[in-house]
Amino acid sequence: MNYDTLILFSVVSFFYIISPGPAIFLAIYNGAVNGVKCVSVSALGNILGLLILSALSISGLSAVLMASSSLFMAFKIVGALYLIYLGIKQIRASKEAKIEHPDEIVKSARPLFSYFKEGLLVAVTNPKPIVFFAALFPQFLDTKSPLLMQFSVMTLIFMAFSFLSLSTYGYLGRQAKEFLSGSHQTKWFHRISGGLFVGMGVSLFHVKSAS
Repeated sequence: MNYDTLILFSVVSFFYIISPGPAIFLAIYNGAVNGVKCVSVSALGNILGLLILSALSISGLSAVLMASSSLFMAFKIVGALYLIYLGIKQIRASKEAKIEHPDEIVKSARPLFSYFKEGLLVAVTNPKPIVFFAALFPQFLDTKSPLLMQFSVMTLIFMAFSFLSLSTYGYLGRQAKEFLSGSHQTKWFHRISGGLFVGMGVSLFHVKSAS
């Protein structure tokens, strides 16, 4: 893979990663409600999920998944149900939601590992990265060079952009806390965020494989 191809891949990956999606909305939500530390832990889980999906693409399992309409539909259903579950959980949390003053330190009642697991599940249950890896990765490969090294470099670039993107969105969510200091605004934030997750879950049913 030459530098021009690598730069082109980086540009395509960057714009794909910063486009709104479940991981980004989760980062904004966690930033506003739980703090930047929780965002970072969740982002680590998310990029691990991306590494798993990339490994599936390298091994050829993603091609099997996309070639089978039944398997791909099952994958979409799992991903959709998980996003809908997160949305309902956020909507229910609006009943007792209260975001403290933005300068106060947030101490989440949840263990940090739960945020890591949440970020991981959001990544591995989302069929869109599978489509991206299976459809676009091969377009940037040089068949005359070692494929594993090229896959590794592209995956690391993708993971780095993802972590930086999620951390940035989480930080912006944290800065928005001053607008959510009132209980009324906080409840509506939970409801709107939950509604977005439910909507994204439903939208996954319309994702098609690239085959």
